[in-house]
Amino acid sequence: MSDLVKVTMTVNGSQVSRSIEPRNTLADFLRQTLELTGTHTGCEMGVCGACLVVLDGRVVHSCLTFAVQASGSTIETVEGLSERAAIADLQEAFHQRNALQCGFCTPGMLMTAHSLLSQPGVPSREEIRDALSGNYCRCTGYEAIVDAIEMVARKRYEGVSAAQDEEVGA
Repeated sequence: MSDLVKVTMTVNGSQVSRSIEPRNTLADFLRQTLELTGTHTGCEMGVCGACLVVLDGRVVHSCLTFAVQASGSTIETVEGLSERAAIADLQEAFHQRNALQCGFCTPGMLMTAHSLLSQPGVPSREEIRDALSGNYCRCTGYEAIVDAIEMVARKRYEGVSAAQDEEVGA
């Protein structure tokens, strides 16, 4: 048995400290140690995108990141985004557009969409497709997923534009 290493990080707003084996991936740490099972492990090679989390503001493959590498970092999982309603509109749009079926890939898709929509402006359908190129779905046609993300992007932009107009007094 290998020596255990203490890791401390902030996960979904709460600081956690645990002693773990250095070979544990961040995905396994989140799923097995913290019981945050929204982070899925699919290919375990960084190809499918099911394991995506936000690490210090960047979307990363948690299956390719060791938990010890994330020590001292801030992690946000799909559960954290959902709890603080940061993706409520995306979740609703995915439901409305039938952009999910089995749901296995959905957390990763939501993480990608959240990251993309955190950038200013409204992404084009091509930019949405490009962002989703790191996510693999076996059940759903990607058009419904692109539709859902585009719909939320436009609604968010219109909401921001309307708020800015009100501030200016237009």
